[in-house]
Amino acid sequence: MAGHSKWHNIRVRKTKQDALKGKLFSKLTRELIVAARSGGGDPEMNPRLRHAIERAKEAGMPQESIERAIKRGTGELVDGEQLVEAIYEGYGPGGVAILIEAVTDNRNRTTSELRKLFEKHGGTLGEPGCVSWLFERRALVTVSQASADEDEVMQCAIEAGADDMNPKDDSFEIIAEPKQLQAIKSALESRNIPYTLATVTYIPRQIAYVDGSDARRLLKLLQELEDHDDVQNVSANFEMPAQIMEEFSEAA
Repeated sequence: MAGHSKWHNIRVRKTKQDALKGKLFSKLTRELIVAARSGGGDPEMNPRLRHAIERAKEAGMPQESIERAIKRGTGELVDGEQLVEAIYEGYGPGGVAILIEAVTDNRNRTTSELRKLFEKHGGTLGEPGCVSWLFERRALVTVSQASADEDEVMQCAIEAGADDMNPKDDSFEIIAEPKQLQAIKSALESRNIPYTLATVTYIPRQIAYVDGSDARRLLKLLQELEDHDDVQNVSANFEMPAQIMEEFSEAA
């Protein structure tokens, strides 16, 4: 899982850069819309929407824009864009399984564009169900080991109902059921323990190890998939040498 969570942390560090490109707010807006549409416009009754609002605020999205997106989701504001959620599955270099969560207004266009990205970097877009069995939907929270004591983080995880907490490289990784994400965040915040990542994602059940050119091509593929306008999240079941990951992180 280390490669998986490291990739998420790289993306977190690129948040400001993505915002400057104008892509981040667009993706957050889409998530707010579909979250409100699927579970209603009250964040107290809709955990997915609450998490989307928190992400939007952390990214500096104006409150007016957040409220407008929610109203679009609940139907209070009507526009011509018909958004649908879609899951795409495929294989990257080295046989790494990749699961993509997307929101699109044109499924055929998105499918074609994602297929080209896979082929460009030596991967293959697969059929529905080809890799989803390799993942499970979980809450993932990471805390830098430099900012907190392991016993204290463990205590927070236990109190919040987490299933597991382990040191991974320079972080502590907390794993839980998706519904426990808010409780874990609140427990950490109550003790002034900062977290570097708090999300609901697909965590791999099995790991594929990649190295050399396959590893570098995989990272380029993941980056281009993440940068696609319709893609909300990308999960992959890889592990690779830390040096390759760091080189990519510095160059990104």
